Amino acid sequence: MGIRLLSMISGVKQFHKLHSVLTRNQIPDVPKGHFAVYVGETEKKKRYVVPIAYLNHTSFQELLLKAEEEFGFQHSMGGLTLPCNEDAFFHVTSRLNNSL
Repeated sequence: MGIRLLSMISGVKQFHKLHSVLTRNQIPDVPKGHFAVYVGETEKKKRYVVPIAYLNHTSFQELLLKAEEEFGFQHSMGGLTLPCNEDAFFHVTSRLNNSL
């Protein structure tokens, strides 16, 4: 019970950090229930809008952890930047789309 509670608290803290980054740099063309991410390993990153429901999935959380390790919560693009190539991003999101 205690481990599950600690995991939930950690998840809530991570969500609040992410939420503050997203709301600080709001982009008007992101529909409600979604958020924008920038993907790519080069300077020319592509912007994608993904459902907030992705935040509940382990595979997407792994991408978020990589982003936190590389950038912290100060993203130069003004939004959440995922440090992976587009193929890896498509692989994760296509699995998530099939499970939603």
